[in-house]
Amino acid sequence: QVQLVESGGGLVQTGGSLRLSCAASGSIAGNYVMGWHRQAPGKQRGLVATITSGGMITYADSVKGRFTISRNTAKNTVYLQMTSLKPEDTAVYYCKFRAGFTNPTDYWGQGTQVTVSS
Repeated sequence: QVQLVESGGGLVQTGGSLRLSCAASGSIAGNYVMGWHRQAPGKQRGLVATITSGGMITYADSVKGRFTISRNTAKNTVYLQMTSLKPEDTAVYYCKFRAGFTNPTDYWGQGTQVTVSS
């Protein structure tokens, strides 16, 4: 089992910045993919940014150049630095931990609201 605790959401104006944090605990050894997905009202949940245990990073095209994912392996924490925020970034942001590359198991955080006002 993996537990995820998210923090850092909030309300910000267009062009502003926020940093999200996701701390993982539990069975987190081995290969994994950890990162952020988001879901806006009436839309499907989609990938924002992920980082693998080997350090490979993936971004959604819509956030490239504005968002940066990073991690502190000693703290088992992943961060999402969001800059130049737009109203269309408004969503609930979920931390996800995928344990293993074959027959993976997914764990989700409770979600944190990010609202960007115009």
